[in-house]
Amino acid sequence: MRLYISQLRQELTVMARNGEQLLLLVFIPVLVLVFFSRTDFLPIDEQSKVDFLMSGVLALAIMSTAMVSLGIATGFERSYGVLRRLGTTPLGTGRLVAAKVSAVLVIELVQFAILIGVGLWLDWRPTATSLPTIMASLVIGSAAFAGIGLTLAGRLRAEVNLAAQNGLYLLLLLLGGILLPNEELPNELQGFAALLPSKSLGDSLRDSFSGDTATNSLVILAVWAVATCGIAALSFRWSD
Repeated sequence: MRLYISQLRQELTVMARNGEQLLLLVFIPVLVLVFFSRTDFLPIDEQSKVDFLMSGVLALAIMSTAMVSLGIATGFERSYGVLRRLGTTPLGTGRLVAAKVSAVLVIELVQFAILIGVGLWLDWRPTATSLPTIMASLVIGSAAFAGIGLTLAGRLRAEVNLAAQNGLYLLLLLLGGILLPNEELPNELQGFAALLPSKSLGDSLRDSFSGDTATNSLVILAVWAVATCGIAALSFRWSD
């Protein structure tokens, strides 16, 4: 337990000291929420704009932490041989993975607290919050995006992985139901966008804040989680 706590503290310290990480994890989601809720760039009714954006930005925060931040950091640790060395120490592979997962969840809870506070300041008022659905969305969504991030980190060279993670982040930001409702996309993209994990995560969070049933979105998200984590486990290489 002592080794696990020490590694968890190390993971959180590295994230906190990295300015690029803080930009990705905190400032970008807050900026997206404030900017697009206060401007007329999006084709969404003024009354429902914050409600739509709030859930999308929470999904963006999960994607930023569980996929991009975890994936890029793991990719460079793998490239430099850090993962292989840590795996052979008394820490062991199991505690290393547990510390990384725990660090992701801790950061996400902090992100949620900050973003919900900003949302309330922007007059966001959820109608019927379902805490179990929110927590299920957080855990399952984190697993799905962590699986994607680790799949890329475990197969690609660090520099290629960096580009791939950022490119996928941008794609999901634009097409994944975070900034725009699916029906506002071109017809030829709607079917593709409907299958993206960010779309299911955003929809499940919107349902959880409005009192609707989020079963379908959570099922689709769970399929993504099982598939991506399975692929990551089977394909991950601990060193180049």
